[in-house]
This record gives sequence, C-alpha cells and structure tokens, in this order.
Amino acid sequence: RGSARGVGPHRPRGLGIRTRLAVPDAHCPCPLTAGSVSVDSFGSWYGAADVNVPLGKVAVRINAFYEDLNNHRDAYGGKRYGFNPTLGADVGERVKLQFGYEYAHDERVVDRGIPSAFAGSLANPAGPVKGFSDAFFGVRGVSETEFEAHILRFRGEARLGNGVTFSAQALYGDYDKAYSNVFPATAVSAAGTIGIEAYRDPTKRQNFIGQANLEWRGSTSGIDHVLLVGAEVTDQDTQNERINGFFNPTVLTSGNRRAMIPFTDPAVVPPVFFVSGPTGNSNRKVSSALSQTSAYVQDQASFGDHVDLIAGIRYDRLTLGVTNAFAAATVKRSDDLWSPRIGLVVKPVEAASLYVSYSKSYLPQSGDQFLALDASLAALKPETFDNYEIGAKWDIKPGLTLTGAYYQLDRSNTRASGPTPGTIVLTGKQRSKGLELSLVGKVTPRWQTALGYANTIAQITRTTTAAPAGRSLGQVPKHQLSLWNRYEVSDRLGLGLGVYHQSRSFATISNATRLPRYTRLDAALFFALTEGIEAQINVENLTNTRYFPTAHNDNNISTGAPLNARFTINAKL
Repeated sequence: RGSARGVGPHRPRGLGIRTRLAVPDAHCPCPLTAGSVSVDSFGSWYGAADVNVPLGKVAVRINAFYEDLNNHRDAYGGKRYGFNPTLGADVGERVKLQFGYEYAHDERVVDRGIPSAFAGSLANPAGPVKGFSDAFFGVRGVSETEFEAHILRFRGEARLGNGVTFSAQALYGDYDKAYSNVFPATAVSAAGTIGIEAYRDPTKRQNFIGQANLEWRGSTSGIDHVLLVGAEVTDQDTQNERINGFFNPTVLTSGNRRAMIPFTDPAVVPPVFFVSGPTGNSNRKVSSALSQTSAYVQDQASFGDHVDLIAGIRYDRLTLGVTNAFAAATVKRSDDLWSPRIGLVVKPVEAASLYVSYSKSYLPQSGDQFLALDASLAALKPETFDNYEIGAKWDIKPGLTLTGAYYQLDRSNTRASGPTPGTIVLTGKQRSKGLELSLVGKVTPRWQTALGYANTIAQITRTTTAAPAGRSLGQVPKHQLSLWNRYEVSDRLGLGLGVYHQSRSFATISNATRLPRYTRLDAALFFALTEGIEAQINVENLTNTRYFPTAHNDNNISTGAPLNARFTINAKL
C-alpha cells in the first residue's frame, strides 16, 4: 500500500509474467487467445501470448512472453523470457484441480546508477551529481546478472457440503542467480575522483511451500460467519557466496578493494580480479536452511447488514540455520511468533463503510535473505511491526469510489541499510504514519479517473549510536500524488493524461544524500482497430523532466527516463 508501507517487511516480487497460476477455464465455450506486441523509443520490445483451450472438463492455459531490454542509460541491455502452462480439471461437481509449471529466464546489465555530487552530511545533504544521468560506472561484460527459475504449482479445492470448503496448494521452486557488480562506492571528491568497488554474488535456492485451509460459511444465533482454519509449512535451502573484487591481484585484503579513478564520462575502470576463498578479504560462503510451520484461524462475523467483525491469530515456528563454509561453523536460531489481527467494519448505509484495524507481524533478525546470521544476530529479538489503521469507503455513485485511510506503523528492533554499500546499521524504533486518499472509477460514462494521494511521515523514534531520533527514513517522500485520466472521445478513440508528483526524500537513514522532488507528466492514445484489437501509444515524461525516482544507497542513485514513447498492440480473440 504505497511506499509508506515499504518500510515494513518487503514482499518478494516476481518477474512480471506470472506470480500465481494462470487459471484455465473449463467452462469457456470457445478457446481464448490474447496477445500483445510492444516497442519503445529506446529500442526495447516485448511480445506476450495467452491461450486457453477447454477440453470438456479439462482446460489447458499457456502464457508466454519475451522481452528485449533497453533504456536511456549508456550501457543497459538484456533479455527475459518465460512460459507458464497450466492444466485445470473439474473432478465431478465439487472438486477442482490445477497443475502448473513456470519457467523464467532473466539476464541484464547491472546498473546501480550515479553517485552523489559530494560527500554530504546531515547539516549539508548532497544531491545526485548533475550532467551524468546517462553515465555508466560499471564495466561492460562484468556488471551482469542472470536468473533462471523452474517452479511447479498445485492447487485443489473441494466443496464438502454444509458450507464447508477444503483447499490445498503447494509450490516447489528451484532458482539459480548469478550476480556480478562494479559500482560507485563513494561520492565525487573535491579532487574530481570517485571510488569504485566490485563483487560477485552467486545464489542457488530451493523452496517448498505447502498450505491447507478449511473454510466454513454458516450462521449461529443469527450471526453469519466466514470461519477459516489453516496451516502452512515452508522449507528453503540456499547456497550463497560473496566474492569480492580487487584492482591489485597481489594485495588481497579488505582494505584494498577500492580503486580511486577520475570522474569522467565514460568511466575508465581498471581491470577487476575476483578472488574467492577465505583470504581475509571479507568474502562469504554460506548455506542456510529455513523451516517454518504455521497455523492460523480467522472468523469474519456479520451482525446483520451493517457490522462485520474480523478477528484472527497466526502462530509461526521459524527455525534457521546458517553454516559458514570458511569457518566450518553453524549458527542457529528459532522463533515462536504469535501474530494477532482484529478489524471492525461498520456500514451505516449501503454505499458507505467505516473500518478500524490492528495487526502485528514479525521479521526475525537473520540478515539479508536469511544469509548473514551470526552469534550476535541470533541473540536478538525479531523485528516487530504494529499496524493501526482507520478508514472509510464511499461509493459516490455506481462505478466511482472514494476511499481514505489514516495509519500508523510502529517498527521495533530494527536494522536498515547503511550509507556504505553492504553495511547494516541499527535504528532502534521507527514510526511511519500518514494519510492515503484515492478516487477511482467513472466520473461520466466516457471519463475514467484514478487519483491517489499519500502524506507520510516516517522517522526514527528511538536513538541509537547509528541513527538519532528524528532522522527521516530513506526513500519515503512526505507527499506523493498520482492522477490518471482516460477519456473516450468516441467508441474507437480514447485519450489518456496523467501526472505523478513526489516530494523530496533522503536516499538512506544517513540523511546525507537527498533525492530532489519531481513532477512527471504522461499521456496516451488508445484506438480500436477492429473488434478485439486495440493499439495504444504511451508517452512518458512529456516535459523531459530530470528526476531520480529511487536509490540503492547514498551513492547508487537511479535516474529517471527522459521523454520517451511506447507503441503497443493488444489483441483478444
């Protein structure tokens, strides 16, 4: 829910092809075929297809795509592709089964962006260096990543009668990622130089997730219930290395991993030597085994047509062991976590509702991707997240909805990425609070709008030696506004116009580097060529605004794209 929630536990992101089963429809009277082809002004292009074929009580659905990558940066490029066949079957009248496989491949240039203009401070924050928005500070042929995934999925659902439904799902994933990076590690110095560092990070991972649920819909004493009882098991095995790069192959210590080079465009980086093994150079070679067993129960009780009460609790038993191959030592930790949630929804009238909610969640102290567990981390309590929210929803008219919410997220026992790449700093406690508003739907039969606004204050509330209270969290702007409109000029022609604004923010909790505020204007044109085939042109950044949407740390700042356009044809037959 917006970047404000991004200060909590991060959700894993997929590759953008499928993050769940492409559900086949056995009841479709005819095959469904959909596809799209797109190309932009940078030379990037993609094609995607979606085919659903019913075969009686069985259906097969296949999704596939290919994308050739390019953008405004000097050295960016790559490709990604994947396919996702899924088989769905109705077994009798009450049982549905789905079996799916997904393959994904992604390879691209690793580009951490540009450094800050000088080494800033809390009293004098720096900004991104000017005049180098396209400059690449990596090394062609070295700064690259490649990812491959094989994923099997299953889902089954059975209606048992008397309002009871049983469902189960399982996922097995095998992932292989190779990552190699050369990046700016310092700001631009007064002498006109910049520090460059490098590392490789290969990772292999296998995941298994199994889940089973019983859902009952019924009534007791005039109160309607939707009762959910379930359990989940997770196993994750990971093998990972960090292989640091050196610019002098004869001096393999952690203090000799940085090269100071003239700040020029293009950057001239000396040869990099990646040296594996425990040579005192801060390398890492670990394997981790994570297991999780969970059980949960939730009830949604409806007291007439105007009041709903939702209450639930989840128990997680999480065990993690990390083995350091260099030291031949294993560190383990276990956590028993109880996560309650409760919410109340009141509907004073049919078109409006009010709600209030509270939930608690956790994140064990286990390093990035559960790979950096040591004795000190194993002794720490998990991070906790307490979320309070109150909001309202109003259907102004059919098809047009206004929503608003005020929330507060308190995060305790926290750590965060430090201003230096690869470092972690302790931050004690954090609080994010704010207001979110949205208006979505049809204003008139021809005019659709999507308006969103967020006002967020995100700060450290408990001082530590690394970060004092009152310091702002990284990459959380106080104001964010987005507006997109589509107007149907005729039955075949549509016009789109949108604006996105983001106020300034800090790159990290150091508050030493500031990302400037920006406003971006976008437009689009939609044209129905024939029934089921539509062409569209999207133009981004009409005013050619120079902006910096995000950052990895104080000196790896991403640059926004200049004026560009994309042409797309979508077909559904």
